[in-house]
Amino acid sequence: MIEVNDLDAQQFVDAIKHCSNYDFSEYSDKSLKRRIERILVENKVNLKGLILKMQRDSVFLEQTVKDVTVNTTELFRDPEVWHEIRQIILSKMDDKNSISVWHAGCSTGQEVYSLEILMNEMGLLDKAHIFASDLNTDVMEAALKGDYKYRFNLSYLQNFDNVLKENTYDFTVNKDVDYQKYFFIDTKNDKIVMHDFLRNKPIYKKIDLVHTDNLFNTKFDIILCRNVLIYFNLKLQNKVIDFFHSQLNENGFLILGKHESLLGYPENKFNKKGKFYQKKSI
Repeated sequence: MIEVNDLDAQQFVDAIKHCSNYDFSEYSDKSLKRRIERILVENKVNLKGLILKMQRDSVFLEQTVKDVTVNTTELFRDPEVWHEIRQIILSKMDDKNSISVWHAGCSTGQEVYSLEILMNEMGLLDKAHIFASDLNTDVMEAALKGDYKYRFNLSYLQNFDNVLKENTYDFTVNKDVDYQKYFFIDTKNDKIVMHDFLRNKPIYKKIDLVHTDNLFNTKFDIILCRNVLIYFNLKLQNKVIDFFHSQLNENGFLILGKHESLLGYPENKFNKKGKFYQKKSI
């Protein structure tokens, strides 16, 4: 079994910084070491060989960076969170002329489609401007295609039913929403394919949150960054939270992962609303 120590991790980080604009120096030590160990095993090399290959092969370097990032998501992940998004955030946006949303760290796009579907059911999608970003261009290509394995993702349908066919805040409201309204299910070819009106709406860009860039040139009413900050150390977490705060419209909402929360001084810039954080009024 390969074990990566502190010195190994630092050498890896330094090598990537020297060869590119990527900077993993403020990623969580534990998470980063685990990813490096996996990369070494999968490529059947030691650390010296890995660094040498990255220095000589820019394509391999890009693939290694992609392998460092974590990309786990699913349609309507954590249904109870989506019930709160409906009740606490979206239900208050009927009077807005437009709603701008940024999915920061969108991975393969299931979260993007989840919000689009929910907004459509609430009559909000037509006035929504959807933006999504990730460091990993491969997962963004998967998001654009909106084509997923059916058998691997059977829990999607259960989540879909839980969120759209029930309203935990009003049990008198029950809707029978057909899957085919939003995606095509092909059991023979093991596929779930999102419909074009969902696939064509979001604008995707490659963004590295370490550099705190907003390439969309707009401010947002909602920023979703779920299960991303847990891979950063506290210093980088605070830096990214500060950046998100500056990119939110007044009273805009920040949605983090189910087990993520604001710690320290950034907490003073937001009001806690259920599981979410609302930017304080000036």
